[in-house]
Amino acid sequence: MTMPHHALDITLTRPLTPAELHRATRTMPLAANHDATHLLAVVPAKTPGKALNRLRHQTGGLLPIDVITTHYPDADGKILLNVAFPPATHAVLQAAADRAGQPPRLYLQLALQHALARHASEEAERLDHAVQNLLAHTTAPHLLAAVGRTLTRTPGATPC
Repeated sequence: MTMPHHALDITLTRPLTPAELHRATRTMPLAANHDATHLLAVVPAKTPGKALNRLRHQTGGLLPIDVITTHYPDADGKILLNVAFPPATHAVLQAAADRAGQPPRLYLQLALQHALARHASEEAERLDHAVQNLLAHTTAPHLLAAVGRTLTRTPGATPC
């Protein structure tokens, strides 16, 4: 049976030097972006979660990794994260999870989902407020036409 491969994004805390990138690519094939602050790897593993863990283990202390994510969403549309917290942060997270009666992984997942939902709600409210301000000075058809022009305008093209 063939082992599935998973595309993973690696966000670094700082750009890699050419020597660091060379050393890391000797461990596993990696593709770097133009400024060596993001890497892409394809890792064989049974599950995306195992691929994240395998990549973190294989790179060890070679890379200044901030976070590793799956490149493609899973069947539920979710991107998996792999974050290594410093011991002090891990202790605070563990204590908060204990107080909530949840495992740290679930506690962090729920906290992140709550924060993202709050952000989406605040963004929607901000946009609603901005549209109301615009509508105070124009009509809905004019505003809609302006939005349509802006969204369909080709970057660099001269306005009509």
